[in-house]
Amino acid sequence: MSQLLEVSGVSVSFDGFKAINNLSFSIGEAEMRAIIGPNGAGKTTFMDIVTGKTKPNAGTVLWGEMSRNLIGMNEAKIARIGVGRKFQRPTVFEDQSVFDNLMMAVKNTRAPWSVLFFKPKFKDIAKVEELASEIGLSDQLKRKSGELSHGQKQWLEIGMLLAQDPRLLLVDEPAAGMTLAEREHTTDILKRTAKTRAVVVVEHDMEFVRRLECKVTVLHEGSVLAEGSLDHVTANPQVIEVYLGR
Repeated sequence: MSQLLEVSGVSVSFDGFKAINNLSFSIGEAEMRAIIGPNGAGKTTFMDIVTGKTKPNAGTVLWGEMSRNLIGMNEAKIARIGVGRKFQRPTVFEDQSVFDNLMMAVKNTRAPWSVLFFKPKFKDIAKVEELASEIGLSDQLKRKSGELSHGQKQWLEIGMLLAQDPRLLLVDEPAAGMTLAEREHTTDILKRTAKTRAVVVVEHDMEFVRRLECKVTVLHEGSVLAEGSLDHVTANPQVIEVYLGR
């Protein structure tokens, strides 16, 4: 399989409502992809299916060189094989420092007892410092995470996900609630990240999507309506009718 993730013929219904309807598309290695669509288009459900939170009624979600089907795997196993997900609201340990948040996320093989007596090694500290630099929080390492701005908390959570070294990062509405400067910095983080892994961004802010300079997939009623550049899909008559409302 040449694609990192291949969604094929996936459908799921909730109480008779088809949230995903024969959805098929693929994501390549080191690719940035934006997924847009109106409320109820199936964007969040798609991420729920890929991460094992929701099991579809039909279809396959194939992963990696071995084309492993993610359907039926639990959330923890999917995360371990390289799928990371960031929800819209940042979830960080607010009473802990930025350094401690990143250190807790650094990928280590730790048995339950070893966690209690864990002492960071030089490579762990170096990894935390590298992550902090990557997300622009090097000067905030000693600060409590609860004191950070909304945007900084979002960057910290992205850093915590990157600490797990995922091959695919699913990011839900990262620009929501951010200042213009924070949105620009978030764009930079995601574009750098997509040079070494796949990044899928679900977003409503079209200006933010434009800054990502990536392929866009438009979902409508649980299916792919259009794909291409942002200019291409927003010129599509079907997209104009069902998404832009004119």
